[in-house]
Amino acid sequence: MTTRITELLGIKYPILQGGMAWIAETTLASAVTNAGGLGIIAGGSAPIDYLRDQIRKTKASVGDKPFGVNIMLMSPNAEELAQLVIDEGVPVVTTGAGNAGKYMAAWKEAGIKVIPVVPSVALAKRMERAGADAVVAEGTESGGHIGENTTMCLVPQVVDAVEIPVIAAGGIADGRGIAASFMLGAEGVQLGTRFLAAEECQIHPTYKELVVKAKDTDSIVTGRTTGHPCRNVKTKFSKKLASGEMNGSITPDEFEQITLGSLRKAVQDGNLDEGSFLCGAIAGMVTKVEPAKDMIEEMFSQAEALLNK
Repeated sequence: MTTRITELLGIKYPILQGGMAWIAETTLASAVTNAGGLGIIAGGSAPIDYLRDQIRKTKASVGDKPFGVNIMLMSPNAEELAQLVIDEGVPVVTTGAGNAGKYMAAWKEAGIKVIPVVPSVALAKRMERAGADAVVAEGTESGGHIGENTTMCLVPQVVDAVEIPVIAAGGIADGRGIAASFMLGAEGVQLGTRFLAAEECQIHPTYKELVVKAKDTDSIVTGRTTGHPCRNVKTKFSKKLASGEMNGSITPDEFEQITLGSLRKAVQDGNLDEGSFLCGAIAGMVTKVEPAKDMIEEMFSQAEALLNK
């Protein structure tokens, strides 16, 4: 399955693993890259020394195969991370939560492929003008922080608006979703939630069990009152947050305080009382834990069969 994305990145399968904060580290990223996709390390607000170590471990694991680092542009140390990927010779950078324009020239001069994640046509066009190599059009079905446009609506509009390759994200769980994304005009896909069930994903067993056992109605969006809506697994904690936002008993400032560090509590501790277990709307479609390699090969075999029809 050769596309402009496989040619741009030098990968076998046109699939990126999402840069999920506290989740996407060297073990998972290396597994995805070694399976023929593009593994991505989450920058988030991670300390520089920690991220440098993650990058170097990944290099040692994947050899000359490509991998990426995701930089959340609203992170307090975004500028340090932007320089770190240059210093460490990271091949690919994906970005989220902001406009990557201020770093684009330096990254391009360093030979880095830059792929911003965008929730709208307007930002996709700005990123193309700034020099992005491709964009990830991410629909509201995705886990974590979300926009409002659905993947089905967003992807074809972005494809029509830009000349650079478009990668679809949000609500993709198997070969059917990959095939549908290609029919919408995408030339690659980015998956996050599905990789939570990879054997190599280092999340707490409680988190992994929640994802695998989730039903189709088990995702919930919180944080709308703060302006930063986020899709999670439905738990007592997340339902309490959503209810408090709706009836006004939790103010936006209180919401921020209550959820401070809640993702780490989910990922590392499996804390059901205080943890935010990020998960996309594909809850109910992820039914087993398996190696990332098996996952990728199975999905693309199904996608190719459907597309060949």
